Amino acid sequence: MKVGFIGTGSMGSLLIDAFLTSGALEPSDVLASNRSPGRLQQLAGRHPGISVCTSNSETAAASDIVFLCVKPLEFKTLTDEIASYLRSEQIVVSITSPVQLYHLESALPSKIAKVIPSITHSVKSGTSLCVFGNRITPNDRLKLLHLLSFIGVPVEIQENHTRITSDFSSCGPAFLSYFIERWIEAAVESTGIEETLITRLAGEMLLGTGKLLTEGQFTPQELQERVAVRGGITAEALNHLRISLEGVFESLITTTHDKYDEDVARLDALFGRDGIAQSRLDC
Repeated sequence: MKVGFIGTGSMGSLLIDAFLTSGALEPSDVLASNRSPGRLQQLAGRHPGISVCTSNSETAAASDIVFLCVKPLEFKTLTDEIASYLRSEQIVVSITSPVQLYHLESALPSKIAKVIPSITHSVKSGTSLCVFGNRITPNDRLKLLHLLSFIGVPVEIQENHTRITSDFSSCGPAFLSYFIERWIEAAVESTGIEETLITRLAGEMLLGTGKLLTEGQFTPQELQERVAVRGGITAEALNHLRISLEGVFESLITTTHDKYDEDVARLDALFGRDGIAQSRLDC
């Protein structure tokens, strides 16, 4: 099975690295193209044996599964470039959340899926969010889920939940890292503790907390109740957080959804409403 990657920026190269180091794919299985030759040469240096393609159309034509790893507003130009090189039996996977299935199904002849990856795949962890188009067969679905299982936990979602689920699985590492960063800065400034030590403690705490939530059968509320003894230090600090963070998470969700809706609207305009309307009727 040949798997192509169009776009080898941050997430495209991360996926290639993860699939290869996990054993999901061999270098001879991978084709890649990118507008910057430097990125491709770096990949080829790390993974001798991958096929470096000179054009996106070459990658598209020679792959059984094609991952499209470009920015949202680059999709229309890309689909125009590769559409005539794709076949109905191929699977095309978008990793970009605002790009809807109907955008790609209106523009390409292939089977369409959307997979939202996470930086956590670089350590074979986290979740891949999966949405499958109408042309995807049960066998196609199993093939993609099996491939993704090598680098994390694939989870099927409804497309209208793409944004909120991405907030947690894909954006979440950045949000939590910001919280931890500010907490570490305050700890160092207030107590003089060594930053490397407190950073390690924070990382181990996050790892353990994640295991308690996924393997220990705790809910977030149960975990708080288990740790925060009434009248104790943790309970006092939790009350402070509740007051200080009032409305913050609602605003966070509003911010990500507003940006997402804006990007979807711009993509609707780029792909043309006539084609989109027809694709929706076909669903």
